[in-house]
Order: sequence, then structure tokens, then C-alpha cells
Amino acid sequence: MRIAIDAMGGDHAPEEIVKGAVLAAAEDESLELTLVGDQSKIEKHLGEIRPANIRIIHTEEYITADDEPVRAIRRKKQSSLVLTAQEVKEGRADACISAGNTGALMTAGLMIVGRIKGIERPALAPTLPTMDGKGFVLLDAGSNIDAKASHLLQYGVMGSIYAEKVRGIENPRVALLNVGTEAGKGNELTKKTFELLSKAPINFVGNVEGRDFLSGDYDVVVTDGFSGNIALKTTEGAAMMFFSIIKKAFLKNMKTKLAAGMMKPELKELKASMEYAEYGGAALFGLAAPVVKAHGSSNARAIQVAIQQTKQMAENNVTKVIQETIQGMNTDEEEA
Repeated sequence: MRIAIDAMGGDHAPEEIVKGAVLAAAEDESLELTLVGDQSKIEKHLGEIRPANIRIIHTEEYITADDEPVRAIRRKKQSSLVLTAQEVKEGRADACISAGNTGALMTAGLMIVGRIKGIERPALAPTLPTMDGKGFVLLDAGSNIDAKASHLLQYGVMGSIYAEKVRGIENPRVALLNVGTEAGKGNELTKKTFELLSKAPINFVGNVEGRDFLSGDYDVVVTDGFSGNIALKTTEGAAMMFFSIIKKAFLKNMKTKLAAGMMKPELKELKASMEYAEYGGAALFGLAAPVVKAHGSSNARAIQVAIQQTKQMAENNVTKVIQETIQGMNTDEEEA
């Protein structure tokens, strides 16, 4: 399994990216990892014994978080992100990962890796934590701000396939993010999408309100990129506020500090259950090969999990299954 990794993308690159790759390479010798970036900086973090299944493509150019995505992809042809995507396009890698500029990665995915035939728009799909600790896939989380019902239909299909093939969920429950649970709720987009998802070859369970999608009762939640990005950022902000309030409460006086000491294992477990690092990156569904966006502040553990996630996507032929399913649906529509 050949995976190309943008070693220069992310808040803690290249150190945490390289360390994560080393962890993954040591754990799974079947992996062939290519780190793309400044060789001298990468080698500092490879350790004394460099894993045999890691190679380096040297480049000193990279895309920053402030770069305008389309312009950066077109002008920085030798950047680590562009060369990472190029490895996939030219068949030297089966998939790629970056923790860098999200917009640039999406642009590289479209312009270099390419779309699956029949997919109208790709979707950014992170896995968010749930009360039962299993998590659910949210798509789209910001790849396309304006969406049509046909796009959301494809999101539902792609999310269902990913949940089954990669997350190992049998008959995944797919829901539509809406302002109410009744079938007639919402705007024209959600009403039309509800109708389409109801006829799709997936386990569509209806609408879900924002207050309920973390319950664990859903495996895939579908929405447009505008609403999805707001939902994602709101969830992240709420989690940060929650832990800040808890910390403040436990540091209030000696009695609460003692209570915190007694509850330390449970509090660590709670925090771990909501830690993004354990859920991998956000997959870009709809592209011709697996492309994964790791969290910008990823540490080594988060990169290791993202590599495992990407490997599973490639091994289970998620891209091929999506393409065949979409083509089958299009054929059925033409015959109807």
C-alpha cells in the first residue's frame, strides 16, 4: 500500500508529520510511505534507525495556510502538496494525505487527482465523536458552500459506502441534517434531498436536528457545505468550552482539586473519547483516489491514525465501489 504524505503541511510540520509516519511504518511493514518535503528537515525527525519503508521526495517549496488555493496550486508546481498529489496521479502512490491548506488540497484533488466519473461535486467528510464513542461521518463539511439536492444524494451514498467499508458498520444509518425531524420540514433543498435519499440504495433513516446528531443514533449525516462547516465549527467550539468550564470548576478550591485528582482517569477517558486524533482525517469523497485531509494541528498520533484510515480506504476499494454505485444509480434513472 503506497501512500504519499505532504510532510510540510500542518501547524506542526514537519516534525509531527514525520513522527506519525514513522509510527505507522513501524507498525505496518506492508506500507510504503513517501514523505514529500525538505529532506534535511525531514531527516531530523526520522530517528536513528530510518524505517526501510519510508522514502523522501525532496522539495523546498511548500504551500502556506495563507496562500490562495487555486493560485498556489497553479504557481507552486514544486510545492510539497502538489508533488504529493502528483504521486497519485502518476500511479506511484495509491493515496495521499496532507494536514496543510484545506482549500489547496481540495483544489489539488480536483485539478491533479481528478474526480470519479459521475460525481458532480466532491465532499469533505470528517468523523465526529458521539456519546457512545463510535463517531459518525459528516458530509459535506465545507468543500462546496452551495449545493444541489443531487449533490447531497451522492454525499449520502458515498458516506454510506465509507461507513461500511472503512468503519466496518453494517447497514449504516444515514440521516439528513434539518431544522426538524418531520419529512416535510426544511427549505426546498432539504425537502428535495429527503425525497431523493428516500429512494437511494442506502439505509436512510430521515431527518436529524443539530442537537441530536452527536447522540450515536446515526452513522452518516448529510448536509450542504455551508451548514456542515457551521455544524463542525460549532461542535468544536462547544467541546472546547465544555472542557474549559470543567477545568475551571475543578480548580476552584482545594475540595474540587481533590475531586479532580480522584476522577483523573475518568476525565482522561472522557477527553480521549472526544479527541480528533483518534478519528483520523477528513476524507475527500468523490475523487479518483483516496485523498485525506488531516487536522491542521495534528500530532504524530493523529497522522498515524490518518495513515491507517487512508490504507483502509485504498484496500477496500472505496473509490471503485462509489463509482460503480453511482453509475448503477445513473443507469437506473436513464432506464426509468
